[in-house]
Amino acid sequence: MLSTPLRAPLARSTLLHMGVRIGVIIALTTLLSYLHILNALREEALAHLERYVTERSQREQAIFLLAKDNHTVLKKALEERIQSLTQEEVSARFDRLFVHLPDGSVRNRAEGFDGTKMPGVFVPRRVTLDADMRRRLLAAYDVLSWYGPAFHTRFTNTYITLPEGPLAIYWPEHPTWSQEAEPDFWSLDFDFFPISLPQNNPERKTAWSQIIVDPVSRTAMVSASTPLDTEDKHVATISHDMFLEEMVARTFNDVLPGSYNVIFRDDGQLIAHPSMAEKGSAGSYNVLETLKRPDGAPAQPGTPEQLAHIRDIIERVKNRPPGESLLKLPEHGEYLATARLEGPGWNFVTVLPEATVTRPAFQAARTVLLLGILSLCLELGILYWVLQKQITHPLLAFTRATDRVASGEFHVELDTSRNDELGQLARAFRLMADQVQRREEELRHANESLEQRVEERTRELKELHVQLVQTARRAGMAEVATNVLHNVGNVLNSVYTSAQLARERVNDLRLAHVGRIAHLLQEHQSDLGTFLTQDERGRNVMPFLSMLGQNLLDEQREILSLLEDVGRYTEHVGDIVKVQQNYARTPRIHESVQLAELVEDALRINLAGLSRHQVKVVRELAALPPVLTDKHKALMILVNLVSNAKYAMDGVPPAERVLFLKLERTGTDHVRIQVHDNGMGIAPEMLTRIFQYGFTTREEGHGFGLHSSALAAQELGGSLTVHSNGPGQGATFTLEIPYVPAQPET
Repeated sequence: MLSTPLRAPLARSTLLHMGVRIGVIIALTTLLSYLHILNALREEALAHLERYVTERSQREQAIFLLAKDNHTVLKKALEERIQSLTQEEVSARFDRLFVHLPDGSVRNRAEGFDGTKMPGVFVPRRVTLDADMRRRLLAAYDVLSWYGPAFHTRFTNTYITLPEGPLAIYWPEHPTWSQEAEPDFWSLDFDFFPISLPQNNPERKTAWSQIIVDPVSRTAMVSASTPLDTEDKHVATISHDMFLEEMVARTFNDVLPGSYNVIFRDDGQLIAHPSMAEKGSAGSYNVLETLKRPDGAPAQPGTPEQLAHIRDIIERVKNRPPGESLLKLPEHGEYLATARLEGPGWNFVTVLPEATVTRPAFQAARTVLLLGILSLCLELGILYWVLQKQITHPLLAFTRATDRVASGEFHVELDTSRNDELGQLARAFRLMADQVQRREEELRHANESLEQRVEERTRELKELHVQLVQTARRAGMAEVATNVLHNVGNVLNSVYTSAQLARERVNDLRLAHVGRIAHLLQEHQSDLGTFLTQDERGRNVMPFLSMLGQNLLDEQREILSLLEDVGRYTEHVGDIVKVQQNYARTPRIHESVQLAELVEDALRINLAGLSRHQVKVVRELAALPPVLTDKHKALMILVNLVSNAKYAMDGVPPAERVLFLKLERTGTDHVRIQVHDNGMGIAPEMLTRIFQYGFTTREEGHGFGLHSSALAAQELGGSLTVHSNGPGQGATFTLEIPYVPAQPET
């Protein structure tokens, strides 16, 4: 056995060799960690960069696509308005709205003109208005009055320019634009109009202008222009303006951390750059040609180094392979992600310096290295201290004590006087031995009482089972009652409506006329024949009585029809109650049912509500032979679906509310009934919950109708499903039941 003086040099030598080996491992681990983190961060950053540019470009180009859609609506409306205006209407309204001013121009009359609510009209003094121009200008004024306020939520203005020079504009932020324009202002010189001419736009589609500085408002903007041709003649140009300041602000503020955004045209015109374009100004520069602003003023966009940098970015983007959106600019140590904005054809580029990616990897590697060195020093110190304290003998004592405990002798003696970890371990070992002995005794007692505890637990579970059965029975009774109230309420609404209509019919009966005729006949009772044949009033008595009788017969038939509806609805109330009662009993006996008539019955039950909501019903009902099914359950489902569809279309304009019902046979064993509405639609996350008990999307709803309808469909042996493309896209409920042909009666 080595003595203590010999063990100390040995421990130091061992620790030295161990430290060198661990140090090499830490250095290699740090290098590999750096390379791995760098590669992972680079891939993650580039993927994030590409997603960001794609999403940003889609958001930026949404306004351009919206302008194209708006112009389609305006183009159709303007063409129809030009054709519908008559010369008399133009003559009557034009001079009432517009006036020829002393400066030679034609503008809105000052009295009653409010540019925030109505369009402004400007005709340069060099233009002589003829009848056709007056009609087109008045039509443009009317169309902007109708659509300008709606489009103003997304576009700063909307205006229509005639090829001869006049224009009408709706611009609430500059309500006096048409009044402030110079008499000789000639809008046809600005780029928004030439791009709509046939020689510049042979496809006659929406085009985007270069950057324009409006001389009246002094703001920089780009314009979307769409030509309108009638009979192969260019008659008007429809335009929207979009301020560059808004796009530039988004370009500067909405960026990825450590990156910046650039927008430029293919010809080198710089739209937005954080260090070269002036924030909040109309500055845009052609860095590939001359350094001038769109208005011709000289500009100083940046240093020669910045100019060279942006030129390299533009050239790299222009020369990229088709379909490649992620580029590298090695001479500047940058990554480029590019997307093309549909509409104006601008390039949206996000520039990410490579240092932004490598910096976190270097910092992580440095942290790993420092932690490794600290861990190495700490570990060597602990090992040296443990070896110096000669832990071998205490461990040997623990080994002997472990053998004694394993043999069943729990009374062991260890040195518990030490205050270090070994002393704690000794005390813990003694405590463990005592606990093992005590738990053996407890286990013996537990085995003896285990059977008694199992019996008690079994008894508790039986009692709990009885309580659960009672709770489930009460919940089922509540659900049945709720379903009855819901479906009966739907029918009672129709009963009440039919009764009210019958009451109105009775009140409208012309019974008072009978009394007046009787009184007239009584006055001429003595000369009744002469009165009926010769007197002017008498000759009208018989035709009037005939018409009155026919009217009373018609009213009688209407009232009887309404009362028959009341009887049928009342009978349906009883059937609903019977259906719900049968949920807890055997299924109802199936009967022969004409499904097309069943659909019509569901529509008649909801007829009053559909009429009140002004819902147009479209039917596509296939002629199918009678089938065997539970008529009243199927009718209850259809009544609920039609009623829900009616309420789903409350947010749709009355003229556009359409309810579509389709009956068809699918395959050989099922029949499908579809109820489709063009109402509020259903969000995807709600499709899985729509049939849950108590779930509803209406404030006054209770969520029982669809739940009970789904259960009834299952009892019919079929299913009830729903499909919707999302909010505002309507919904389609599909009921499928087995096709069981009814046997013909003999």
